Amino acid sequence: MSKKTIVVKQVASANRRPAVQTATLKGLGLNKLHRTRELEDTPSVRGMVNAIPHLVKIIEERG
Repeated sequence: MSKKTIVVKQVASANRRPAVQTATLKGLGLNKLHRTRELEDTPSVRGMVNAIPHLVKIIEERG
């Protein structure tokens, strides 16, 4: 059975955002606009994405 993954894209800049939000982006592996990452679909990753919905967008859910 394959693991579920989500593809996350950064859609807004981290400039002038609280340090916590910038750290969350770095934790997801994003640091520049329009970068995408395929991440394992776990509750912790979902929580990080849901904490910064104005900065990232889920493009695709695989698995």
